[in-house]
Amino acid sequence: MSNDSGTSRSQLLIAILSIVAIAIHLGLWGFTDLQQNLVNLPLYVALVLGGVPLVWQLLRKLVAREFSSDLLAGISIVTGVILGEYLAATLVVLMLSGGEALEGYAVRSASSVLQALAKRMPTVAHRVYDSKLEDVELDAVSIGDVLQVFPHEVCPIDGTVVEGHGVMDESYLTGEPYMMSKTPGATVLSGAINGESALTIRADKLAVDSRYTQIMRVMEVSQQHRPRIRRLGDQLGAIYTPIAVALAILAWFISGDATRFLAVLVVATPCPLLIAIPVAIIGSISLAARRAIVIRDPAVLEKLDGCHTVIFDKTGTLTYGEPQLIEQNCADGFDPSDVLSVVASIERYSKHPLAKAIVTAGQQQGVEVWEASEISEPPGQGLVGRVDSRDVRVTSRKALAAESSDAMPTTPIKAGGLECIVLIDGKFAASFHFRDAPRREGEKFVRHLSPRHGFKRIMLLSGDRESEVQYLAAMVGIEEILAEKTPEDKLAVVRAETKLGDTLFIGDGINDAPALMAATVGIAFGQNSDVTTEAAGAVIMDSSLEKVDELLHISHRMRRIALESAVGGMALSVVGMLIAAAGYLPPVAGALSQEVIDVLAVLNALRAAFPPRSLKDF
Repeated sequence: MSNDSGTSRSQLLIAILSIVAIAIHLGLWGFTDLQQNLVNLPLYVALVLGGVPLVWQLLRKLVAREFSSDLLAGISIVTGVILGEYLAATLVVLMLSGGEALEGYAVRSASSVLQALAKRMPTVAHRVYDSKLEDVELDAVSIGDVLQVFPHEVCPIDGTVVEGHGVMDESYLTGEPYMMSKTPGATVLSGAINGESALTIRADKLAVDSRYTQIMRVMEVSQQHRPRIRRLGDQLGAIYTPIAVALAILAWFISGDATRFLAVLVVATPCPLLIAIPVAIIGSISLAARRAIVIRDPAVLEKLDGCHTVIFDKTGTLTYGEPQLIEQNCADGFDPSDVLSVVASIERYSKHPLAKAIVTAGQQQGVEVWEASEISEPPGQGLVGRVDSRDVRVTSRKALAAESSDAMPTTPIKAGGLECIVLIDGKFAASFHFRDAPRREGEKFVRHLSPRHGFKRIMLLSGDRESEVQYLAAMVGIEEILAEKTPEDKLAVVRAETKLGDTLFIGDGINDAPALMAATVGIAFGQNSDVTTEAAGAVIMDSSLEKVDELLHISHRMRRIALESAVGGMALSVVGMLIAAAGYLPPVAGALSQEVIDVLAVLNALRAAFPPRSLKDF
């Protein structure tokens, strides 16, 4: 990173030197009594101090057989000096060095939102220790520390609310323009802005692992990573360069005027190719980060638009990863609402994974919640308690069978999902059935992938039971399924599919990491595992299929903007080359025309950093 910064600074100094030299040269033009060498002296200085290093750098590339498109600039500088066109040669030096400086500025502009967010972050946290409040450096906060977030402060760490009620603005991180309610048990994100009320939170992550730090790290990594699409620019330049040189030689041969050779090369310098593409990439990475999408490998933005097979993991990807109560089978004489009411009343005190599903179902159905007493949860026996003078027990069919209980239910065992049995006053009252429900947007998202994004195959690959996978596939509209697969099986499947064509794999668990790495593009949901996020090329921080759709659009948009900036700039350069070859565009005017083309190409590429009206189409 420091080397890149040093190179950028030296290019900026050369650009400034060239501007000063050109200004002084033009100023001395008015003094007709001065010798020509004295008038050209500022240009000599610029060419020696700025042009020689640039030409030397390009010669080293040539020796290394790196035929990049900026070689045209080097040929133009040397030709200009040989022909005595010192002003034109200096303008090319300005064009080449200024292009690098312009790229640096454009990259900083594209990431301005993240830089603004960095300035908003506090450097200290208010830690509660021995009932006292002390300010400590953010790096000194440990997991489990209790912190105070004052009104209107920026939350310093990822954590959980333990005391207080309020709201937080998370739009800087999630892109959602809503104030999110925060009560005890709610999660808070570093970088979010607190509302009117102070909140006490427990730190769940270190500062270096926080949401904010992960997003900011994206820009540092992406600026050091040379994306593959930039090499595509070099490939285009390798074709463009000999064509430009050939046209320049032809113009010289037909006209007999060596100045036309220089004029064509000056106009041909393909700065749009060198600058516009990386600007579009960095801008798209910034846009994705603002939408809570971390691009770990910038090549994802190039590859994603070419994937035609998408492979989904099941749990936590197409589902919420949490069981939901989907069915109640009550015995004769028991009212479903009454049973749910008494069960929800005791499940409030349970840590069992199904407890939350029951309580949530009770809230959704608006059942009355009673005071419960004598709550206990003996290992392997379920949950027992007393509600409204009735003894209530929630347990499993297996536990009842082991007891040879007379209360064994007569209802058939469900083939899929999870089940619990409810006993009231020792009698079978109901069986509750649960499934990991599909995401609400799942069916619409899956069905729009083929017509909107050109996916030819959609697969569901899971380690879960086949009945569960088939149930989900039917719910979301996927026909091709592979169930009960181990991580090794998943890896083999993804490798085989990737050999046939570019693949997109979406998963969220540690067992998905090998498949994520084997796919052409791997997208990880959430932050459930560092292993998973390290294996993925992109991470959806807020687990949502809508965010995946946004990433698909960002990728497509980036390629379109990058290519139209580069190809459009080159097309304008070709027009200028033809005019110069015909003798209507002298070298100096050609250099100025090329600068205008550069600015237009970069300005167009900068559009990638700014969100369009919509990034979703389902």
